[in-house]
Amino acid sequence: MAYEHKAISTVLALLLATGPIAPAAAQKSGGILKVYFFDSPATMSIHEESTIAGEGPMMGVFNNLVMYDQSVPQSGMKSIVPDLAREWSWDEAGTSLTFKLRHGIQWHDGWLFTASDVECTFNLLTGRARDKLRSNPRGSWYGNINYLHASSDYEVTIHLNHPQPSLLMLLASGLSPIYPCHVPTAQMRTKPVGTGPFKLDSFKQFDRIRLVRNPDYFKPDKPRLDGLEFHIVSSPSTALLSFVAGRFDMTFPWEVTIAQLRDVRRQAPRAVCETTSLNNNTNMLVNRDAPPFDKPDIRRALALALDRRVFIAASNDGDGQIGGAMQPPNDGMWGLPADRLAAVPGYGPDVVKNREEARAIMGRLGFSLEKPMRTKVQTRPLSLYRTPATILVDQLREIHVEAELDVVEVAHWFPRLSRKEYAIGLNNTANGVDDPDQNYYENFSCRSERNYNGYCNGEIERLFELQSSEPDPDKRRQMVWEIDAKLLADGARPTIMWNRSATCWQPYVKGYVAQVNSMFNAFRFEDVWLDR
Repeated sequence: MAYEHKAISTVLALLLATGPIAPAAAQKSGGILKVYFFDSPATMSIHEESTIAGEGPMMGVFNNLVMYDQSVPQSGMKSIVPDLAREWSWDEAGTSLTFKLRHGIQWHDGWLFTASDVECTFNLLTGRARDKLRSNPRGSWYGNINYLHASSDYEVTIHLNHPQPSLLMLLASGLSPIYPCHVPTAQMRTKPVGTGPFKLDSFKQFDRIRLVRNPDYFKPDKPRLDGLEFHIVSSPSTALLSFVAGRFDMTFPWEVTIAQLRDVRRQAPRAVCETTSLNNNTNMLVNRDAPPFDKPDIRRALALALDRRVFIAASNDGDGQIGGAMQPPNDGMWGLPADRLAAVPGYGPDVVKNREEARAIMGRLGFSLEKPMRTKVQTRPLSLYRTPATILVDQLREIHVEAELDVVEVAHWFPRLSRKEYAIGLNNTANGVDDPDQNYYENFSCRSERNYNGYCNGEIERLFELQSSEPDPDKRRQMVWEIDAKLLADGARPTIMWNRSATCWQPYVKGYVAQVNSMFNAFRFEDVWLDR
């Protein structure tokens, strides 16, 4: 990491000594927004993808029933606005949510959007459709849906098993697009058809994704851009150099580390940069099915070994937060207060005491300095993963665990986690919505595809349903804090740190607002334009 940082500084200075590359011909509005992108996506199907690589570039191709206001940095219930639906209402019991849909909206291939498309989408997500998703990473979001009923072409009702006020929060996420009934799922992986502000023009693997303006978009005067280009650059150093030199209009959101940000501000002082949280946490996965990690005492010792302040200092240059399962305040709306978090075993500030307890546990299990446990820590090659994984290997030595770092290629990472082909993993989890119903059901429920370490606690999962049904936000928050503390004490998925990083754009990029509690609310780009 230090070497990479030094290399960036040196090459930046050499490159900028020759002056920035001249921008394209002057424009007052519109233009093609060029953004660098870190990886070539596996497919174009948002509903089947688990990472931002396959989700972010396609968000501008689609619409949801509702969405978050892109001009509001902290998304929440109050910032939900119409999208394909023009209005919505709950019944008195809070178990039926009815949407009245806009008329005359066309899919990119000319077909008309109707309530049938909404039915088809949720039948797909709940496993009721004949057509099947190859994977369904957010299927757990919709486990409370009983059925959908379209009373006409432009009115549809979602019927729930129990009240769930937060359903609107899930539906507003960029991960909840409506798919067309008439297009097979297989085609959506390569040539997706949406109703959104942009249409897919071309995708050249490991090169670029090009979107063009949808001239028939149903929102007046949107999008303001003529198109979007996501250029795939695997080297973070090369990508950042190209942005500073003027080849790109914008960095990929949250791809600029705190250390890199200092270089950008020094070498390109006119660039606009914002550092925010992104509802992303670094966490330790422990394979509960693989001996000796099937023993609760071993898992507890591993969690007690962590010195979170060291991770934040080394990985985030000191700009990060210690938190629990939910994103901590003030960026997050549901996270444990600092005093309650410190009371959870292993999360208090006395690291020396925690490690003494961990070594005592390991000693009782037969491990010592002379006879350490030998294992592997697996992670991805991206710096957001590899740097903290290296720190984790060092910290585990403090409790007599000799771990070898095993770097897994990006394309194999999530399949390997799903198959439980790991012992200890260093992972980053980005939440699509700042709401417990998303985080708890997706990451900690027994049957979720995204529950990578196999954690399952029926007693705590019943509490998920109770908090989900609670209509009073203050009462619900108290219930969420109780659940959060239980998950942490149970070692469900030890949270190491909550990350912060930066997004930068050239001064002529207008209309972009950096989000603080979900990176999945930042890729529609329908309000962005170039003014140069």
